Amino acid sequence: MKILAIESSCDETAVAVVEDGRQVICEKVASQIDIHREYGGVVPEIASRQHVETISELIDSTLEKGGLSFSDIDVVAATRGPGLVGALLVGLTAGKTLAYALDLPFVGANHMQGHICANYLAHPELEPPFLGLVVSGGHTYLLHVKDYTNYDILGQTLDDAAGEVFDKIARALGLPYPGGPHIDALAKTGDPKAMELPRVMLGKGSYDFSFSGLKTAVLNGLNQAAQKGQKIDTEDVAASFQQAVLDVLIEKTISAAKELNLDTIAMSGGVSANEGLRLQLGERAKKEGLRLFYPPRALCTDNAAMIGSAAYYQYLYDKENLSDIGVDPNLGL
Repeated sequence: MKILAIESSCDETAVAVVEDGRQVICEKVASQIDIHREYGGVVPEIASRQHVETISELIDSTLEKGGLSFSDIDVVAATRGPGLVGALLVGLTAGKTLAYALDLPFVGANHMQGHICANYLAHPELEPPFLGLVVSGGHTYLLHVKDYTNYDILGQTLDDAAGEVFDKIARALGLPYPGGPHIDALAKTGDPKAMELPRVMLGKGSYDFSFSGLKTAVLNGLNQAAQKGQKIDTEDVAASFQQAVLDVLIEKTISAAKELNLDTIAMSGGVSANEGLRLQLGERAKKEGLRLFYPPRALCTDNAAMIGSAAYYQYLYDKENLSDIGVDPNLGL
């Protein structure tokens, strides 16, 4: 089964063709990072307009890249949420229109499920059950992945998500958007103990995440230093902040895996590209006798291949034409 998938939930326009949920035949991504960088973050209206200008040509060029035509496609899919409502509407409308014109089934896919499925594309041996850690710009999830479409949510974002605080602290440090990679790079040469910062665990046995207090602590520290005329060491701030985030993510992830007696962890989402997180969680998992999977960096950030994988399993399990489905900017798992 070949699925033509479209992703347009935020500032990436992406198209891919995925076969049987596991093999990427072809994919292309049109990034808007350079456009939004001058504003310090994503401007929703600009993102939507860029999707409109890009989507049709991107579908054609992706098929050309794979040596395919519309007659080779079995199912059309697009992200229905979560994300920016205007951006989602562009991709979903394009997908539904294409499916109608070709008389093909349409699947409205869940973006967060897509992040989970990114590991299926990178690791053919990975199968449920496993513990899923999804750390992205707008969401942080800890999940018991029981089957391809069956998840138990163990914990999730209560306020600011991990990726969100990375961008906000980066902005406060005068770093370009997106801020996560810049903080990750600076943290390598900084002192992670330079600032005393909170690790919010939310009580014994809680797997929820709260990073707003950490964000406030860092911003207050920067403001106090500025008021006193003290020099701010950007590397030390980055290292201290990043370590505070990683300590919480790693401790909760390992604890959940051990409590559920799961021997496999699959991490995904934009923050899963963070080298510090990959290294430290990998070391801790190995020490505990656990396997850790994560996608290559191209599949960590928003992409259409993961949407094609998620749509495959969704369609396989219910086999319904979902063409009447609409966008849901607050869609959860």
